[in-house]
Amino acid sequence: MKGTVLITGASSGIGWEFALLFAEADYHVVAVARNEIKLKELQLTVKDQYGTELDYIAKDLVQPQSVDELIEEMKEKNYSIDYLVNNAGFGQFGSFLDTDGKEEMDMIILNVSVLTHLSKQLLPNMVKKKHGGILNVASTASFQPGPLMAVYYATKAYVLSFTEALANEMNGTGVTVTAFCPGPTSTGFEKRANLGTSKLFQKGVMDVQTATKIGFRGFLQGKEIVIPGFKNRLLSRIVSFMPRKLVTKIVRKMQETRR
Repeated sequence: MKGTVLITGASSGIGWEFALLFAEADYHVVAVARNEIKLKELQLTVKDQYGTELDYIAKDLVQPQSVDELIEEMKEKNYSIDYLVNNAGFGQFGSFLDTDGKEEMDMIILNVSVLTHLSKQLLPNMVKKKHGGILNVASTASFQPGPLMAVYYATKAYVLSFTEALANEMNGTGVTVTAFCPGPTSTGFEKRANLGTSKLFQKGVMDVQTATKIGFRGFLQGKEIVIPGFKNRLLSRIVSFMPRKLVTKIVRKMQETRR
C-alpha cells in the first residue's frame, strides 16, 4: 500500500470517484459519509473491481463534535492518515432572502469548518512524517461572487484562499496542498442544490469521471490548483482581469433559470 487516504463525502459523486481512483492506485481508503448503505456499496465495489479492502466510517459531519468523534474512531482503529481529501460539501440555489437559513449554516459548517478542522487535526502528523498531502475540493465558483448562490460561492472562495495559503506554508515540509476546482460537473450536486434548470447546468457539463481523474493526477503531481477543462481554466483566469461588478452580473445571468 502507498499510504492511507481519508475521503469525506465519499458516498457519491466526486468523493466516490476519488475513492475508486485511490483504491485502484493501491492506496488504503478510509471513506466517510453519513449514508452507510452507500458506503457499504462503495466498499463492495472496490473489493469487486480491485480486490482490495476499503474501510468506512458512517458519520454526519455537520453534527457538533462529529470531527472529534471521527478522529477518535480513527485512533481506535489505528489509522494513520497520510492523505486527506476534503470533499464533503453541498450548495443551495436561490435568492439569499428566500433560501433556508439553517441549511446555509450547515453548508458553512461542512464546506468550511469541517474542512479546516480535519486539516488542523491531520496535518501535523503528515509534517512529522515529512510526506503526505491534502486535496481540498473547491470549485470554479471560488474565483468570483455568485448571486443566487451567495453563501456557496463564498464558502468555495474560502477553500481556495485557505488552500493557497496552506500550500505556501507547507513548502519544504514534504506535504502538498491542492485545490481542486471543477466547473459544472454531473455529480448529483446540481439536484441537491436545485440547480437542474439553471443555465449553468444546461450545457458544457463535464462528466465526473473525467473531472476527477484530472484532479487525481494533479494532486499526485503536487499541483497547488487543478482546474479540469480548458474552458474552465480560461474563464477562471479571465475574471481576474474584469471589473468585479461586471463579473457578478455575468454570473447572475448564468445562474438564472431558463424560462
